[in-house]
Order: sequence, then structure tokens, then C-alpha cells
Amino acid sequence: MPVSRASPSIAVIGIGHTPYGHLPEHDAASLGLWALANALDDCGLTHEDIDGLILNRIQDYQRFALLCGINPRYTLTTPPHGRFSAICIQTAVAAIQAGLAHTIALVYGNNGRSAGIRYAGDSAPYDSEAGGLWFPYGMTSPSAYHALMMQRHVHLYGTTERQLGAIAATFRQHASLNEAAVMRQPFTVDEYLRSPFICEPLRRLDHCLINDGGVALIVTAEDRASRSRRKPVFVRGHGQASSFVGSDFPPDDLWSAPMAQAGRASFEMAGVEREEIDGLMIYDNFTPTVVFSLEGFGYCGPGEAGPWVEEGHLALGGSHPANTSGGHLSESYMQGWNLHLEAVRQLRGEAGDRQIGDARLIHYMAAAPIVSSIVYGSARR
Repeated sequence: MPVSRASPSIAVIGIGHTPYGHLPEHDAASLGLWALANALDDCGLTHEDIDGLILNRIQDYQRFALLCGINPRYTLTTPPHGRFSAICIQTAVAAIQAGLAHTIALVYGNNGRSAGIRYAGDSAPYDSEAGGLWFPYGMTSPSAYHALMMQRHVHLYGTTERQLGAIAATFRQHASLNEAAVMRQPFTVDEYLRSPFICEPLRRLDHCLINDGGVALIVTAEDRASRSRRKPVFVRGHGQASSFVGSDFPPDDLWSAPMAQAGRASFEMAGVEREEIDGLMIYDNFTPTVVFSLEGFGYCGPGEAGPWVEEGHLALGGSHPANTSGGHLSESYMQGWNLHLEAVRQLRGEAGDRQIGDARLIHYMAAAPIVSSIVYGSARR
């Protein structure tokens, strides 16, 4: 449902992150503290200005608040899955509009690389212990599930490996313009095709990058946002839908039904049409997720995303530049959070050589068992 006219507009006023890569001297909490300090400096606030705290992948909220020296009116910690980045932002918007807090810090910390976190094998069941039922059939990782989904897309529509390679190569080209990106060396589609398979048809370059890092955003209402050091970026619309019941995982429709539902809700709330969107931030844990998202959120018809990306629409200068920081495939896998930061940078006009010209609206989207959609705008309306 569209937000009430009486509800205040909510804006992101501060963003911060740590370096991405191998940071073995830090745990998730210290990475989050580092990112939060940078976000507060970005908008000119201090810890004392924060009265709401939402943590993701940082479990000890009590220790974290103690180290910040704050007693927030509203506190929440959320599950570690990447789908929760947008959920956290939606929750912050609702909490501020409900009067539960004035200014909320959203903080993410991930020391997965240094901690040796694995996303495959018997020690890392997919999402829940129930995933173990599928281990005898080779479904021991998210990669296996997405490979299976991609095989279905290939069967239905003839999507090619070169089209997946176009996604990976485009995002790497964007990362080459981003000093914070972990992987910056561009590659061609032919070089992509020479990279090894991990789980066919997915190659090494189809996979996101597991690294250490922290990300933070500061969110507040419009009246307070006007006093920020930086130009506010507004959460114009948001939507959420899920796919839990009625089919096995992965779903037969590749999440197209919940994507359509969440996308429609976010555009209606934002008061904009899809054709007005200037850039996309697509949750890219694997290249096939980009294909599914483009079709599910209506930028392409069923089966059309492969040829569409091959035409260059996701590149800088294309019709819908996407993941201009390099995304999860080349900047770092920060489970959606770094994509929200890039949306803010683009709408502030601070992306440098990778800036989308005259960017006014950016659409963040995530295809998963919980689908999320956020429309960010440089102006309230």
C-alpha cells in the first residue's frame, strides 16, 4: 500500500564503509563500528545523535551499543541473509514514521573471509538445516541452486553463456573505475568463457566475492535531513513480497510473481513509472540473479534479459546502467549493503568516472525467498 500523505519523507543522510578484502584483525562488530564512524562523519553527526540502531550480521547489539556509548530508543538485530539489507531499510523507514526513533543507524559487519565462512559443503547448509535433505543430490551450496535455476532458464528461453559473461564483464568494467573494488582488472567475454566452471553453467566469474567489510547508513526524517552536511537521498518507495509456500526451492517461476508484486508496490509508493528509472542496483550474488531480476521486475519480458544485457543496456552510457560500483561480483559481496551505498552516491552525484548522468531515480532490487524493492530519489517528489 502507498504510504500515507501524513507520513514524513525519509532520507539517507550519511553513508560509510570500511575497505573491503582481507581484514583479519577485525570481527564483524569492529568492522561495523568503523563503517558507522565514517557514516557519522559523512553527515556531520555524532553517536549521541543516534536514537535508533538496526544491526545486520552483528549479533551482539548490547556490546555494540556499549562501544558506541549510546542507549537507543529503538534497537533491532536481524538475520545474516543478504535479503535483509532492504528489509532493514524498510524497517527503519517504518520506525521513524511511527515515531519510534528520529535518526537510525543501520550497520552491517561481515568478517566472513577472515573467519573462513563457507557457503558450500556439509558445514554450510543453504539457509536452514532442512537443506541437508538435498545434499545427496549435490545441492550443497547457493551456487548449485542458482545453477539449477539457470539451467531451467536456458531450457525455456535459450539464454547463453555469453550473455551471462556480458553481465560479469560489464560489472567488472564498472569496478575498474572504483578504487574501493576488490577486483578491478577488466576482462572480455571470451576471457570469461575460458574461466573454470564451479557448478555448470556457472563459472568462477559468475560468483560473488566473499570478503571482510563493514557498511553503515544514517536514516532520518526530512525535517532533520535538511540539516545534514550532505545532500539527502530519499527512500521514495519500497515493497516486499515472499515465496515460502506452494513450491519447492528453487521456485518454478524463478521468483517472478513476488518480484512483480514488490516492484509494483515500490513504484506506486514512489509515484513513478519504471521508464523514469535512471539506474539499477541489482542483488548479484550470481549472474543468473541479474537475469531473473530484470525479467521479474519488468525491465524485460520473460526470456528477453539475456539478449538485452548483451546489447549493453547495463553498461555506463546504456539505457539502465547497473551496479556501477562493480556490485557483488567485482566490488565485494556485502550482501546488498554496498549497492545501497552506491545508489546514494549516484543520486548525490559523487560517483566520479562511473557517474550516471543526471541521475534522479535509482531502483534497488533483490530476488530471493524474500523479494525486496526500493526506489531511491534525489528529491522528495
